[in-house]
Amino acid sequence: MRDTIRFLKNGQLVTLNDVGPTDTVLDYLRLTRLETGTKEGCGEGDCGACTVAVGRLVNGELQYSPVNSCIQLVGMLDGAELVCVNDLAMDGTMHPVQQALADMGGSQCGFCTPGFVMSLFTLYHQKGKSESRKAVTEWLSGNLCRCTGYRPIVDAAMESCFKVADDVFSARSVETIAKLRELDDKRDVFIGTTERFLASPATIEGLASLYHSYPDATLVAGATDVGLWITKQLRDLPRVIWLGRLDTLSGLEESDAGVLLGASVTYQDAEDAMTRLSPDLGALWKRIGSKQVRASGTVGGNIANGSPIGDTPPALIALGATLELHSTSGSRTLALEDYFIEYGKQDRREGEFVSGVFIPRPLKNQIFRCYKISKRFDQDISSVMAAFLFTVGSNGSIDDARIAYGGMAGTPRRALGAEKSLIGASLENPSNWSVAMQALNSDFKPMSDMRAGAEYRKETARALLAKALMEASGTAGPQIRLRGPDQEAAE
Repeated sequence: MRDTIRFLKNGQLVTLNDVGPTDTVLDYLRLTRLETGTKEGCGEGDCGACTVAVGRLVNGELQYSPVNSCIQLVGMLDGAELVCVNDLAMDGTMHPVQQALADMGGSQCGFCTPGFVMSLFTLYHQKGKSESRKAVTEWLSGNLCRCTGYRPIVDAAMESCFKVADDVFSARSVETIAKLRELDDKRDVFIGTTERFLASPATIEGLASLYHSYPDATLVAGATDVGLWITKQLRDLPRVIWLGRLDTLSGLEESDAGVLLGASVTYQDAEDAMTRLSPDLGALWKRIGSKQVRASGTVGGNIANGSPIGDTPPALIALGATLELHSTSGSRTLALEDYFIEYGKQDRREGEFVSGVFIPRPLKNQIFRCYKISKRFDQDISSVMAAFLFTVGSNGSIDDARIAYGGMAGTPRRALGAEKSLIGASLENPSNWSVAMQALNSDFKPMSDMRAGAEYRKETARALLAKALMEASGTAGPQIRLRGPDQEAAE
């Protein structure tokens, strides 16, 4: 067992043995290292002012991802390279993305600028990127500016980010890769005492044993939710177990039957597989948080936290996903829909944790649709999340239906009455559909909150069911899947 965390910064090894369970990367940079280039804005991972880059090995290659340092825990840096805006200029010469922002007039008050610089730094080092303004605006969806406007910032990205990477980080990449491999020692990490600790097991057996001993510990994968408990709810989390060093939980397997995701697979790493599973899932994935959130947040975490409005559970429930849970007693599998019991309560026994989720691939005679409704396009929680899987018979009638909603109840839930009403309904006869849409009134009694009113949610749920049926029947015309301002709306 190791009682330190180790990571790289400026090409040098950093070893820390006094790391609190809730210490954030932002506070470490600003308060401990006095590197104040990184700014604190919203404190909840929305504005991007605090963006840093975290470098890790992915299939043997060095990959830099943008991360919100305000909600990233210091312990999560173990085995990685940390790059902040203070690290970029060398010998008085600005980094190419910094120089481009200066040349293009992409900064006024300068508060958001370090975050834009670091997001563009990760784009600068991205492999296989698409050279377009659309690609840039998607990449910057997690960075907000209220002074300059985005045109000169995008101009700076177009000028700097699509050339061959030529900076100190690319020059020493071989050395960095070798050092990161050395840091991967497969040893458990435990810093602190039994009363207050930061732990990071290296094996699933070690995790199960530790969580069995401390079932009140907080499990952290990407911290995109737990981070807000710390920064906004000001909760004290004395025992934190980070899951990011377990290879068993970070696996992704694709097959003809579907996709198996380990609980620590990030949205970023799952995106291509989800797009291959269903174009609708691919479109949904691009609207979950931002690049920063998707680089850290995990599908397993989105499920395990039991949110009544989580973006992924309704879609995965409609597809018939199953969940794997693990403990010292072994593993068990249950349907994802059965995991959610009521608001704040899940079918998870003491010492048990989510270890993976299997998502079936739609069959040839099945039609899948999902829709996210929110007040703004990027980085917003759903007002209503809806997903539909229709099994269509040879005569064009619906043989089976799975319909799931988020935001309509205390948990993500199926619309069982509407499903039953659709059995035998013809896709060619819209008059068959009205009974199912009326059944939604009995399936759900939504509440009003800051995101939407109850009546709005009911009407939206009915409208989305009608939209899915129209698309399935082929009478809807071009399917609208908005992605961004520079992208064609019709697919």
